[in-house]
Amino acid sequence: MERSFTDQLGRIITLNYPPKRIISIVPSQTELLFDLGLDIEVIGITKFCIHPIEKFASTVKVGGTKKLNIEMIRALQPDLIIGNKEENEKDQVEELMAEFPVWMSDIYTLEDAKNTIAQIGELVDRQPEAAYLNHLIHAGFTDLQTLALQNGIEKKVAYLIWRDPYMLAGKDTFIDHILALNGFSNVMNEKRYPQVQLHELALQEPDLIFLSSEPYPFKEKHLEEIRNIIPQAKVMLVDGEMFSWYGSRLVKAVQYLFQLQNEIR
Repeated sequence: MERSFTDQLGRIITLNYPPKRIISIVPSQTELLFDLGLDIEVIGITKFCIHPIEKFASTVKVGGTKKLNIEMIRALQPDLIIGNKEENEKDQVEELMAEFPVWMSDIYTLEDAKNTIAQIGELVDRQPEAAYLNHLIHAGFTDLQTLALQNGIEKKVAYLIWRDPYMLAGKDTFIDHILALNGFSNVMNEKRYPQVQLHELALQEPDLIFLSSEPYPFKEKHLEEIRNIIPQAKVMLVDGEMFSWYGSRLVKAVQYLFQLQNEIR
Protein backbone atom coordinates (compact mmCIF):
# COMPACT_ATOMS: atom_id res chain seq x y z
CA MET A 1 0.00 0.00 0.00
CA GLU A 2 1.04 3.61 -0.44
CA ARG A 3 1.70 5.89 2.52
CA SER A 4 2.79 9.50 2.77
CA PHE A 5 5.33 10.91 5.23
CA THR A 6 6.67 14.38 5.96
CA ASP A 7 10.45 14.65 6.26
CA GLN A 8 12.38 17.14 8.39
CA LEU A 9 12.58 19.65 5.55
CA GLY A 10 8.78 19.78 5.50
CA ARG A 11 8.52 17.79 2.25
CA ILE A 12 5.83 15.18 1.76
CA ILE A 13 6.94 11.93 0.14
CA THR A 14 4.78 8.99 -0.90
CA LEU A 15 6.12 5.44 -1.04
CA ASN A 16 5.11 1.80 -1.14
CA TYR A 17 4.85 0.79 2.53
CA PRO A 18 6.74 -0.75 4.09
CA PRO A 19 9.76 -0.05 1.85
CA LYS A 20 11.66 -3.10 0.65
CA ARG A 21 14.58 -1.50 -1.23
CA ILE A 22 16.25 1.19 0.88
CA ILE A 23 19.38 3.21 0.15
CA SER A 24 20.95 5.17 3.00
CA ILE A 25 23.40 7.95 2.12
CA VAL A 26 24.34 8.92 5.70
CA PRO A 27 26.57 6.71 7.90
CA SER A 28 24.83 7.22 11.23
CA GLN A 29 21.43 6.60 9.67
CA THR A 30 22.74 3.50 7.90
CA GLU A 31 23.85 2.05 11.23
CA LEU A 32 20.43 2.88 12.66
CA LEU A 33 18.64 1.01 9.86
CA PHE A 34 20.69 -2.13 10.45
CA ASP A 35 20.17 -1.86 14.22
CA LEU A 36 16.43 -1.68 13.54
CA GLY A 37 16.74 -5.09 11.87
CA LEU A 38 16.63 -4.12 8.19
CA ASP A 39 19.29 -6.58 7.09
CA ILE A 40 17.63 -7.43 3.78
CA GLU A 41 15.87 -4.16 2.99
CA VAL A 42 19.01 -1.96 2.93
CA ILE A 43 20.43 -2.49 -0.57
CA GLY A 44 22.80 0.48 -0.90
CA ILE A 45 25.06 2.53 1.39
CA THR A 46 27.99 4.96 1.04
CA LYS A 47 31.67 4.12 1.36
CA PHE A 48 31.64 5.92 4.72
CA CYS A 49 28.85 3.74 6.19
CA ILE A 50 31.36 1.59 8.08
CA HIS A 51 29.09 0.30 10.85
CA PRO A 52 28.30 -2.50 11.30
CA ILE A 53 31.44 -3.72 9.58
CA GLU A 54 29.95 -6.98 8.32
CA LYS A 55 27.14 -5.07 6.58
CA PHE A 56 29.63 -2.57 5.18
CA ALA A 57 31.54 -5.43 3.60
CA SER A 58 28.50 -7.06 2.00
CA THR A 59 26.32 -4.12 0.88
CA VAL A 60 26.59 -2.25 -2.44
CA LYS A 61 28.37 1.12 -2.17
CA VAL A 62 26.80 4.05 -4.02
CA GLY A 63 29.70 6.49 -3.69
CA GLY A 64 30.43 8.99 -0.91
CA THR A 65 28.01 11.13 1.07
CA LYS A 66 28.89 14.17 -1.07
CA LYS A 67 29.82 12.35 -4.27
CA LEU A 68 27.02 9.92 -4.95
CA ASN A 69 27.00 7.60 -7.93
CA ILE A 70 23.62 8.60 -9.30
CA GLU A 71 23.66 6.02 -12.08
CA MET A 72 24.31 3.21 -9.64
CA ILE A 73 21.45 4.42 -7.45
CA ARG A 74 19.17 4.43 -10.50
CA ALA A 75 20.23 0.88 -11.34
CA LEU A 76 19.33 -0.30 -7.83
CA GLN A 77 15.79 1.12 -8.18
CA PRO A 78 15.21 1.98 -4.51
CA ASP A 79 11.75 2.56 -3.16
CA LEU A 80 13.20 4.83 -0.44
CA ILE A 81 16.38 6.91 -0.05
CA ILE A 82 17.27 8.36 3.37
CA GLY A 83 19.61 11.36 3.54
CA ASN A 84 20.54 14.41 5.62
CA LYS A 85 20.57 18.12 4.83
CA GLU A 86 24.09 18.76 6.13
CA GLU A 87 25.85 15.60 5.04
CA ASN A 88 24.59 15.33 1.47
CA GLU A 89 24.96 17.72 -1.45
CA LYS A 90 21.79 19.65 -2.31
CA ASP A 91 22.11 19.33 -6.10
CA GLN A 92 22.57 15.57 -5.99
CA VAL A 93 19.73 15.09 -3.52
CA GLU A 94 17.39 17.21 -5.62
CA GLU A 95 18.25 15.12 -8.68
CA LEU A 96 17.30 11.98 -6.77
CA MET A 97 14.13 13.61 -5.44
CA ALA A 98 12.90 14.01 -9.00
CA GLU A 99 12.95 10.23 -9.45
CA PHE A 100 12.62 8.54 -6.05
CA PRO A 101 11.05 9.06 -2.61
CA VAL A 102 13.83 10.78 -0.62
CA TRP A 103 13.35 11.36 3.12
CA MET A 104 15.71 13.98 4.61
CA SER A 105 16.71 14.60 8.21
CA ASP A 106 17.91 17.93 9.63
CA ILE A 107 19.51 17.52 13.05
CA TYR A 108 21.00 20.00 15.54
CA THR A 109 20.13 18.64 19.00
CA LEU A 110 19.74 15.38 20.87
CA GLU A 111 15.97 15.87 20.76
CA ASP A 112 16.20 16.19 16.97
CA ALA A 113 18.15 12.93 16.89
CA LYS A 114 15.55 11.11 18.97
CA ASN A 115 12.78 12.46 16.76
CA THR A 116 14.68 11.22 13.73
CA ILE A 117 15.01 7.73 15.19
CA ALA A 118 11.27 7.66 15.92
CA GLN A 119 10.35 9.00 12.48
CA ILE A 120 12.65 6.59 10.63
CA GLY A 121 11.24 3.78 12.77
CA GLU A 122 7.78 4.65 11.53
CA LEU A 123 9.02 5.15 7.97
CA VAL A 124 10.43 1.61 7.79
CA ASP A 125 7.83 -0.12 10.01
CA ARG A 126 10.11 -0.61 13.03
CA GLN A 127 8.37 1.56 15.65
CA PRO A 128 8.92 -0.71 18.71
CA GLU A 129 12.63 -1.13 17.97
CA ALA A 130 13.04 2.63 17.50
CA ALA A 131 11.18 3.35 20.74
CA TYR A 132 13.49 1.02 22.65
CA LEU A 133 16.60 2.74 21.26
CA ASN A 134 15.18 6.12 22.26
CA HIS A 135 14.48 4.81 25.76
CA LEU A 136 18.13 3.80 26.14
CA ILE A 137 19.39 7.11 24.72
CA HIS A 138 17.10 9.21 26.91
CA ALA A 139 18.05 7.34 30.07
CA GLY A 140 21.75 7.44 29.28
CA PHE A 141 21.95 11.14 28.49
CA THR A 142 19.83 12.01 31.52
CA ASP A 143 22.44 10.25 33.64
CA LEU A 144 25.26 12.01 31.77
CA GLN A 145 23.75 15.43 32.52
CA THR A 146 23.33 14.50 36.18
CA LEU A 147 26.94 13.36 36.39
CA ALA A 148 28.20 16.56 34.75
CA LEU A 149 26.31 18.66 37.32
CA GLN A 150 27.49 16.53 40.24
CA ASN A 151 31.11 16.75 39.13
CA GLY A 152 30.89 20.46 38.32
CA ILE A 153 32.76 19.98 35.06
CA GLU A 154 32.16 23.40 33.47
CA LYS A 155 35.19 23.21 31.17
CA LYS A 156 35.80 25.54 28.21
CA VAL A 157 36.35 23.36 25.14
CA ALA A 158 37.54 23.80 21.57
CA TYR A 159 36.48 20.93 19.31
CA LEU A 160 38.69 20.67 16.20
CA ILE A 161 37.35 18.82 13.17
CA TRP A 162 39.93 19.77 10.50
CA ARG A 163 43.57 20.69 10.04
CA ASP A 164 45.16 22.93 7.39
CA PRO A 165 43.18 25.05 7.83
CA TYR A 166 42.08 24.40 11.38
CA MET A 167 38.30 24.23 11.65
CA LEU A 168 36.15 23.86 14.73
CA ALA A 169 32.61 22.85 15.57
CA GLY A 170 30.83 26.07 16.48
CA LYS A 171 27.33 26.92 17.60
CA ASP A 172 24.25 25.57 15.83
CA THR A 173 25.79 22.12 15.43
CA PHE A 174 24.94 18.71 16.87
CA ILE A 175 28.47 18.47 18.28
CA ASP A 176 27.99 21.72 20.20
CA HIS A 177 24.79 20.38 21.75
CA ILE A 178 26.43 17.11 22.83
CA LEU A 179 29.29 19.08 24.38
CA ALA A 180 26.84 21.23 26.36
CA LEU A 181 24.94 18.18 27.66
CA ASN A 182 28.21 16.95 29.18
CA GLY A 183 29.10 20.18 30.94
CA PHE A 184 31.47 21.48 28.26
CA SER A 185 31.23 25.12 27.17
CA ASN A 186 32.19 25.67 23.53
CA VAL A 187 34.71 28.52 23.22
CA MET A 188 33.54 29.21 19.66
CA ASN A 189 30.58 31.57 19.43
CA GLU A 190 30.49 31.53 15.64
CA LYS A 191 27.96 29.25 13.99
CA ARG A 192 28.63 26.05 12.10
CA TYR A 193 32.31 25.26 11.33
CA PRO A 194 34.54 28.36 11.45
CA GLN A 195 38.22 28.42 10.52
CA VAL A 196 40.71 29.56 13.15
CA GLN A 197 44.43 30.18 13.59
CA LEU A 198 45.98 28.52 16.64
CA HIS A 199 47.16 31.85 18.05
CA GLU A 200 43.59 33.12 17.77
CA LEU A 201 42.31 30.03 19.54
CA ALA A 202 44.82 30.59 22.33
CA LEU A 203 43.14 33.93 23.08
CA GLN A 204 39.92 32.06 23.89
CA GLU A 205 41.77 30.33 26.76
CA PRO A 206 40.24 26.86 26.37
CA ASP A 207 40.67 24.41 29.24
CA LEU A 208 40.39 21.49 26.82
CA ILE A 209 41.05 20.99 23.13
CA PHE A 210 39.43 17.95 21.58
CA LEU A 211 40.94 16.64 18.33
CA SER A 212 38.28 14.60 16.56
CA SER A 213 38.95 11.35 14.74
CA GLU A 214 36.71 12.56 11.91
CA PRO A 215 36.28 14.05 9.38
CA TYR A 216 40.02 14.82 9.69
CA PRO A 217 41.82 11.85 11.28
CA PHE A 218 43.79 13.60 14.03
CA LYS A 219 46.54 11.40 15.48
CA GLU A 220 49.05 11.49 18.35
CA LYS A 221 51.54 13.37 16.17
CA HIS A 222 49.21 16.38 16.00
CA LEU A 223 48.97 16.84 19.77
CA GLU A 224 52.40 18.41 20.20
CA GLU A 225 52.02 21.15 17.58
CA ILE A 226 48.90 22.40 19.34
CA ARG A 227 50.39 22.08 22.83
CA ASN A 228 53.33 24.22 21.70
CA ILE A 229 50.98 27.09 20.82
CA ILE A 230 48.40 26.60 23.59
CA PRO A 231 50.35 25.02 26.48
CA GLN A 232 47.74 25.89 29.12
CA ALA A 233 45.10 23.64 27.55
CA LYS A 234 44.78 19.88 27.90
CA VAL A 235 44.81 18.51 24.35
CA MET A 236 43.09 15.17 23.76
CA LEU A 237 42.17 12.86 20.92
CA VAL A 238 38.46 11.99 20.94
CA ASP A 239 36.26 9.61 18.98
CA GLY A 240 34.31 11.83 16.60
CA GLU A 241 31.56 9.25 16.14
CA MET A 242 30.61 9.68 19.80
CA PHE A 243 29.97 13.41 19.32
CA SER A 244 28.59 13.62 15.80
CA TRP A 245 26.75 10.39 14.91
CA TYR A 246 23.09 10.81 15.73
CA GLY A 247 21.54 7.38 15.20
CA SER A 248 21.80 4.26 17.31
CA ARG A 249 25.50 5.05 17.91
CA LEU A 250 24.21 7.38 20.65
CA VAL A 251 23.62 4.29 22.80
CA LYS A 252 27.34 3.47 22.61
CA ALA A 253 28.24 7.14 23.05
CA VAL A 254 26.79 7.18 26.57
CA GLN A 255 29.47 4.89 28.01
CA TYR A 256 32.23 6.69 26.11
CA LEU A 257 31.10 10.08 27.42
CA PHE A 258 30.83 8.75 30.99
CA GLN A 259 34.49 7.71 30.76
CA LEU A 260 35.48 11.05 29.23
CA GLN A 261 33.78 13.02 31.99
CA ASN A 262 35.59 10.96 34.61
CA GLU A 263 38.91 11.44 32.86
CA ILE A 264 38.78 15.26 32.72
CA ARG A 265 37.03 16.20 35.96
